[in-house]
Amino acid sequence: MRSTPGLTSVIGIVNIGVMIVAVVALLILPLGGDKSTTERVAKPVPAAVLPTVAPPPPVTATAESARQVGANELGMIPVLMYHRILKKRIASIDRTPSQLREELEKLATSGYVPITAAELATGAIDIPAGAHPVVLTFDDGNPSHFALEADGTPKRDTAIRIIFDVARDHPGFRPVATFWVNRYPFGFFDRDRQAAAVQWLVGHGSEVANHTFGHPDLYLLTNKKVSEAIVREERQLKDLGAPRSVTFALPYGSRPKKRSMAWEGKWDGTSYHFDAVFLAGAEPAISPYAKDFDRFNIPRIQSNGKKGECRKWCSEYWLEWLRKHPDRRYTSDGDPSHVSIPRQFSGKIQARLDEAMIAY
Repeated sequence: MRSTPGLTSVIGIVNIGVMIVAVVALLILPLGGDKSTTERVAKPVPAAVLPTVAPPPPVTATAESARQVGANELGMIPVLMYHRILKKRIASIDRTPSQLREELEKLATSGYVPITAAELATGAIDIPAGAHPVVLTFDDGNPSHFALEADGTPKRDTAIRIIFDVARDHPGFRPVATFWVNRYPFGFFDRDRQAAAVQWLVGHGSEVANHTFGHPDLYLLTNKKVSEAIVREERQLKDLGAPRSVTFALPYGSRPKKRSMAWEGKWDGTSYHFDAVFLAGAEPAISPYAKDFDRFNIPRIQSNGKKGECRKWCSEYWLEWLRKHPDRRYTSDGDPSHVSIPRQFSGKIQARLDEAMIAY
């Protein structure tokens, strides 16, 4: 399915706005976490405290079952972009814990199920019939994203705690997200604590992936410096026990002059390759099964209200737009081995998926 006409041309403009705000935000607040938080991160978490979400039962979709749930797996998928979660916002891209909780509650009650950016990029979308995928992404590895209390439970008002709280209250809401991190994941300077945090998140189903080592504007760098910034972070993540980064988020949404270097390159004898690259704005993503899907230019939606520039580009606007246009939203058939779509969209599916298509 094609994206809404006229929107793609503004993504670059929105990315510039995000870049300016992000630079200010990074300068205002340091990366480092407090000592007490750092000391607590490696403690085990009691399994009984965290909600578990069983995978959906196996379903074999048919044209009739797809019709009954209004399946459209060529529909649009919101990829929400978060930065710091602060009790008092400093920059416009910050969100408060209550704002994050309210948005996740809205998603849960609207039938959305979180998937990771890697699952979107690779088309590994396995959610119940009638549900809609959403990708929760957190940039920069800020201390407000992840920390544990002394008893090993996620710390109150961190992003991960809020995600798990909503999942506890709404069975079926998968408590997973994608965290794109830099040199000091979650404000930890000690390698062991960094590794503990990364492995905790990966072990609980989330994705931790590359956002460059130092968060530079890649457009301003030479080709060599671009590859160095990416390789150094990829080496760090490997050392911390994270899987290879499947996805990559552009710092500030700024592409390198040689665009292909955002997804593949080499520095100091180490190569890198990403399956997908994510931008910083400004509309829902296209289904990974659609002909028009561009895995190296996947847009995201800034989590925010409807004031100023956000009137038509941020999450409050887009979630309402998708609610009012259910025919444009990705709705699952519950069967990951098939791609179910209304018959009028059959010409928009990738040719390699023709045999998996169910058109009704």
